[in-house]
Amino acid sequence: MVTTAANQEKEKPKIKINKGISRAREKSSRPKRGSRYRGLKHRKERTVREKLSLGFKILILLAVLPGFSFQLSDTDVSEHPRKIVVFKKRFRKKIAQDILLKNSGAVKIKHLKLTNSTAVRLSRHAEKALRKKDEILRIDEDIVIHALGEKAKSKKKRSQPPQELTWGIDRIEADLAWSKTGGSKIKVAILDTGIDLDHPDLRDNIKGDVNMIKPRNSGDDDSGHGTHVAGVIAAVDNKIGVIGTGPEISLYAVKVLDKKGDGWLSDLIDALDWCIDNEMQVINMCFGSPNDNQSFHDAIIRVNLAGITQVASAGNNGEYDGLIEYPAKYPQTIAVSAVDRDGEFASFSSYGSMIDLTAPGVNIKSTYKKGSYKIMSGTSMSAPHVTGVVALILKTKVKRYDLDGDKKWDPDEIKSKLRRSAEALGLDPNKQGAGLVRADFAVR
Repeated sequence: MVTTAANQEKEKPKIKINKGISRAREKSSRPKRGSRYRGLKHRKERTVREKLSLGFKILILLAVLPGFSFQLSDTDVSEHPRKIVVFKKRFRKKIAQDILLKNSGAVKIKHLKLTNSTAVRLSRHAEKALRKKDEILRIDEDIVIHALGEKAKSKKKRSQPPQELTWGIDRIEADLAWSKTGGSKIKVAILDTGIDLDHPDLRDNIKGDVNMIKPRNSGDDDSGHGTHVAGVIAAVDNKIGVIGTGPEISLYAVKVLDKKGDGWLSDLIDALDWCIDNEMQVINMCFGSPNDNQSFHDAIIRVNLAGITQVASAGNNGEYDGLIEYPAKYPQTIAVSAVDRDGEFASFSSYGSMIDLTAPGVNIKSTYKKGSYKIMSGTSMSAPHVTGVVALILKTKVKRYDLDGDKKWDPDEIKSKLRRSAEALGLDPNKQGAGLVRADFAVR
């Protein structure tokens, strides 16, 4: 429960304090004649002791009264809402920003260089004060994001199974593209719950990891969701388990979601900045939020301008309102819906005019935490099929898709190639976009 100023201003119980001292006690405590100084000192010491004792008794009494909580401030800072304070372009010095926030009562969580902002905990009073500052551009909500995969289907644990070509990889004809490329040395960042760094079907392709939630920790997966995504993209061709869309792709585990699959926008922005600094070429985002704000969109735009292709799960709202979640709803990403092995639209998949492509997303077997394998469904399973194909395209020449003449693939050119090489399934464009992603057509 949050303790507010209103709570604290409730009328406290009246406590009667007996200040009377009997004359007999007063007489007995008088100093002897000729000891005036000693008597004054004695009375002062006794008064101080009585006041201290009285104060202590009051505190003890109040502490045991129902509903009373003893604290130094009006609210525990951990209960303050998380916000993103965005500064104006001219106000970029980090030290000056920190001083302004501290003096306004904000508690800093982390600096977000990508959007010239800082994630903070902010009381209403502090937010009101900050909004009046000339250096502040705006204050956004630190939105909660969540993973978009459904619960894994359990299987009995056993030793590493023999390698199989899963139906999803087979359906997009990824194996037909491997004669041209397996995606070698293409850097793909998986922004998720992490990756099982020791998984025998992934570890040879994992080239780096980082934890945005707890920077001192590794990017190891405590959920399983991110590991499942990683396997669809780049499980190794090694005679065990499964094989990914691009079995030679370089994977980077970027942990932005906790073991429950939840995370904060501020950690995502931090992760996107890391991807730019570390020259990632593709970013996979299998999470979403129904909420949008300018900080969210600005971060996605900056990644796009940096030349990094961003693939995002559309969402699992098909049985409700069909809502496409952010970041998939932004035009700077490639939004992916899901179909089953019969080419039918997955009932759980989100849909709408922002869908770019569809991919296998029902009963997908892939790697999981603790060296295991699981079958999962969701647009979190369809998007990584597209991410893997993007990596394969990056190993080919741009040729006629080179709209700006720089002889390098950029995100818009990648999206154009994917859409033109997709297989039409005869579904509503709001459900399939341009069609089913096809790896073999994409690398031609």
